[in-house]
Amino acid sequence: MNLVQHTIKIDESFYKVEEIRHLTKETFSLKLPKARFTFRAGQHISLGIHGDYQSREYSIYSSIDDPNLEVLVKEIDHGYFTPKLRKLKAGDLVEVHGPFGNFGMEPTSAQTDKFVFIASGTGIAPFHSMVRTYPEIDYTLIHGVRYVNESYDRYEYANDRYILCTSRDAEGTYHGRLTDYLINCTFNPETHFYLCGNSEMIFDALEILKEKGFQRAQIHCEVYF
Repeated sequence: MNLVQHTIKIDESFYKVEEIRHLTKETFSLKLPKARFTFRAGQHISLGIHGDYQSREYSIYSSIDDPNLEVLVKEIDHGYFTPKLRKLKAGDLVEVHGPFGNFGMEPTSAQTDKFVFIASGTGIAPFHSMVRTYPEIDYTLIHGVRYVNESYDRYEYANDRYILCTSRDAEGTYHGRLTDYLINCTFNPETHFYLCGNSEMIFDALEILKEKGFQRAQIHCEVYF
């Protein structure tokens, strides 16, 4: 059940939660008022809960033109922070700092270059932001998950540009690990690659792309630990 409340920014770094949008049993998006917050597609924020001493970094899920600032969160079993985020309600305060990072592309490049986005799990977040920010971008998105229901907001990507690799069911485009799919792919030599997700996937994908002859300068990484 979505929780919605219209709110305003409290001060320079504290925001009231506007909506918790549940995508799966474990994964949800947290929507905040955007106010004057500006960022580049691909950047991330540091997010904390008011009154708590810890914070975590999350890639921004929304586009630069969306009315809300949104992040994608997966609850970690027996974790300290994500279960607390999951229990937030509309009106609760969170602390936001940023944006941070250089994971993204120049607007001119988005209009002219070819891109392959490679994501595992919630590592799809910055690519969701990029695709929404640059709707005319020439991209292919390869998304590795366990089950088909983890294809977060799949309907927002063109069918011929979104490749879903499911490792624990056969309901995706490809049944198996993302990196297994990648081994048999052929790409334009001028392609720019953007990788986001867990470190194991990224290190394996880097080796595969290197073996295919791509230079490190063509590959951009954002590692989720």
